[in-house]
Amino acid sequence: MAERQHRQARGAVVVAVLLAGACATGCSGGGGPDDALAADPVGTLRRAPDTLVDTGSSKASTSMEMATGGTRVTIRGEGVYDYRGQLGRLRVLLPQDPAGTSEHRPITELLAPGALFMKNRGAGVPADKWVRVDTAGLTDGNLVTGGATDPLAAAEVLRGTRTATYVGVTELAGTEVRHYRGTADLAAAARSASGANRGVLAAAAKGFATAAVPFDVYLDDQGRIRKVRHRFSFVNGRQQGTVAVASTTLLYDFGAAADVRLPAARDIYAGKIAEG
Repeated sequence: MAERQHRQARGAVVVAVLLAGACATGCSGGGGPDDALAADPVGTLRRAPDTLVDTGSSKASTSMEMATGGTRVTIRGEGVYDYRGQLGRLRVLLPQDPAGTSEHRPITELLAPGALFMKNRGAGVPADKWVRVDTAGLTDGNLVTGGATDPLAAAEVLRGTRTATYVGVTELAGTEVRHYRGTADLAAAARSASGANRGVLAAAAKGFATAAVPFDVYLDDQGRIRKVRHRFSFVNGRQQGTVAVASTTLLYDFGAAADVRLPAARDIYAGKIAEG
């Protein structure tokens, strides 16, 4: 009897050692990083903009899709962003005309706190001049108007996260990321945003058809946003009904040089800008 109990005890020890070894190499257990992320997705996403600021800078790709006049169009951008200085530079490509007969020149956009500078935007503007727009004065806070959402403003929308679900781990451009899905409130985001983005997001909260913004966001293992996709909804003044816009921002090559210089006052166009 004693010998059998001794063999059973020895077997239990062996099983415990094997399980411990297996968990050391492959189990997440009760305190792994994924468990922590899944336990508080709302808090994780509200902190994500601060992680970007701590990172300093990155390259960015943007995509904005919308349906207008029965046609779905996509505007794409590419550039760099300095999260600490809240300065960015994007080269934005407008889609071809529906007939495909003409191509638009790329628009250079400089993003700054409370302002958007554009070159090659607006008929009648000299080629060497910039157009300056006060973003807090726009009904959408420039989340849509410029054809590309400011990367930091896109991140700061997450400060207003109301509900969020941790979907799981996936891969994005060869990097393992954690996928979240949820809804943010623009008014709440504005109250928690930094600097000029408070006015930008507050304007959007009032100007959009709804302040609720559904989103999907992907964070890497350092908590940095790698991809965020928002679905905005606004009322088009030229036609009845609500327009749905999907804005996607991809962030990569963190630490890349982002030397953005704003134009001098003499280089800013002060005349009337034609539509189109």
